[in-house]
Amino acid sequence: MNGLRSKMKTLKTKFFKTCPKTGKIVGLQPIESQSPWLFPLIGLAALIWVMVRVVPKPSRARYPCQQIAIPLAASFVLWLIGPIATALTFRKLHQWLKQKRFLKVLFTFAIFALLLGGTFGSGVSVPQASYPPHPANDPIGTAQGLAPGRVVWVHNPDVTDWAGPNSGELWYEHVDQAAATNMMDWALKGYSEAANLADAWDAVFRHYNGGTPYQPGEKILIKINLTTVNSGGGFADASYNPVFKGEVTRGSTANAPQLLLALLDQLINTAGVAQSDITIGDSTGLFVNYLYDPLHAEFPDVHYEDNRGTLGRSQATYTSPCVPYYWSTEDADGKTQDCVIQSYDEADYLINFAVLKSHERAGMTVAAKNHYGSMLRTPIAAGYYDLHNRLPLDDTGTLYQGMGFYRPLVDLMGNAHIGGKTLLYIVDGIYGGDGWASNPSTWSMSPFNGDWPSSIFLSMDPVAIDSVAFDFLSQQWPDDVLKYEGVQDFLHEAALADNPPSGTCYDPEHDGTCMTSLGVHEHWNNATDKQYSRNLGTDDGIELLYVTADPTALNYDLTISVSPPEGGSTVPAVGTHAYEAGTVVEVTASSNPGFVFDHWEGGCTGSDTCFVTMDAAKTVTAIFVEEEFLGDVDGDGSANSTDALIVLSADVGIPVGSYCPMNCGDVDGNGVVNSTDALILLSFDAGLGVSFGIGEQGCPQTITQPPGCTP
Repeated sequence: MNGLRSKMKTLKTKFFKTCPKTGKIVGLQPIESQSPWLFPLIGLAALIWVMVRVVPKPSRARYPCQQIAIPLAASFVLWLIGPIATALTFRKLHQWLKQKRFLKVLFTFAIFALLLGGTFGSGVSVPQASYPPHPANDPIGTAQGLAPGRVVWVHNPDVTDWAGPNSGELWYEHVDQAAATNMMDWALKGYSEAANLADAWDAVFRHYNGGTPYQPGEKILIKINLTTVNSGGGFADASYNPVFKGEVTRGSTANAPQLLLALLDQLINTAGVAQSDITIGDSTGLFVNYLYDPLHAEFPDVHYEDNRGTLGRSQATYTSPCVPYYWSTEDADGKTQDCVIQSYDEADYLINFAVLKSHERAGMTVAAKNHYGSMLRTPIAAGYYDLHNRLPLDDTGTLYQGMGFYRPLVDLMGNAHIGGKTLLYIVDGIYGGDGWASNPSTWSMSPFNGDWPSSIFLSMDPVAIDSVAFDFLSQQWPDDVLKYEGVQDFLHEAALADNPPSGTCYDPEHDGTCMTSLGVHEHWNNATDKQYSRNLGTDDGIELLYVTADPTALNYDLTISVSPPEGGSTVPAVGTHAYEAGTVVEVTASSNPGFVFDHWEGGCTGSDTCFVTMDAAKTVTAIFVEEEFLGDVDGDGSANSTDALIVLSADVGIPVGSYCPMNCGDVDGNGVVNSTDALILLSFDAGLGVSFGIGEQGCPQTITQPPGCTP
């Protein structure tokens, strides 16, 4: 029964758009996503229906169903006639060429050119987001972690000076080790709010263990992402030198070795974990030299695990006898049994260290999909359950694009041997990458502004960290991330795992117990402010903690606001930001349509870019005024004789209260609105040249009003 229900949902999603919350049909899927034979088959069915019903009794042509069927049948007939007519035309052209009737041949080809031109010119491009955007600040699920729902975002532009893929430079040689070490420190201390790294690690371990600290001898596995050097693609030679081919180039990024070194240093020299109790790697990839060499040189007793297991690396193997894990779908019945990898079975804790990437089929590949590499076989290995068939875009390019489906990513996120052992989730966003081959580009969104993202993300909530990653990636590579609504389906399924929209009982252990919520999912308010529900003062949802310096240093708060709220925005964004003592913060303001920035109040003055020295807590307010034009006192958008008469009336004492204060009437800039301004306006309206900025945006602020504007 569940199998039939799943197939019906697949068909429903294939042909119809549905509301992600109610499941109701709200429209048709785009024509581009359907099989090319769908509409010919519909046309053939309509033709048969017309012949069976209308031909015997023509009066039935007036029936509503036939009013729909007849045009479809006619279209099908024309579709059939097209190839036949084309064949006959080319036969005629062949005859004319033999008869040397070249004028007719040229005329026919001219018609073909016009037809083809019209066809290509009317092509419809696939929109970036072919579904209604999901609401902002509408959290679902239960927040997890020491700081529930918190995702720390550390941004440090100093971490890289790479000139880019076309420079000939190698990306991993342009990551500053000191900056990377600081970022890893800031991330953990920011998350835990601990005064030092030792206390931070202790707090994380105790929360995971229900109050018990880390015990010597407990093993830690660090899962990194080696997709661009996967073992099946020939992307490394026998000596572990990377091989660049196809989509994988010298610029294809992976985990930065500097961040991995910083993490190992913290675990070994601060948290007290023995080198021999740590395994780091990816069971489906190859631990190439640019990663292995610096790590092994510093920490030679750590186990560096990959698929090959030569030249000092250890080889990933299955548990023997097999420790099984399962997929919570009948589609996996009868498939080869998946087994847990030995290092995962032995580990007491996992650290999921992903890379910030988009993906051609999944839309994005961050912490959850990083666990495709937590199996020893490929996602599409023969005989096994095909994991690609439950990505938003499967091998055929048409199925599972909607919401409310079983997603194997949720099984991986909650499996007792994988997600169930995960202590921390970290995402390497030093460069990020486009597609599985991880080809990077600089980011235009604020605060990157044309630079590399130079960021890392850290959380104990697996749903929250991938939700934040979705919002960031959707701004940089929307063609992948926003093309299919199902990209975020696994986040909904995981957040609501106790009662998922698909109705699946996620039970990867097959012990009869359905998993509960794995974390909290929501979207930020906008790409400029990047505020989640907890940032806005609620006790639910995600908190994105933006860190640019050591959070344990002496900090002062800078509170920024705008007046009126709809007038514009600031950089840094509206809100309260903590800065290390002595930091000089550049604050800029941008107006929204219909407003202009006027001046600063509080810790800034004037109307230029403001620089605030953080030697105490400070407040800055950006003042915006409605867009006005010099000389326009009646607010109709132009300066003319009507404005002059209003100014003149006010100057002789006639009350003109609805136009007061009339600061825009001071066209000569002498600080007073009077009859002189009225005469200048009349001259301007008559076409005479005046040496004043009438019609220009902005009006004086401190003006003496005429008698008609005073009580």
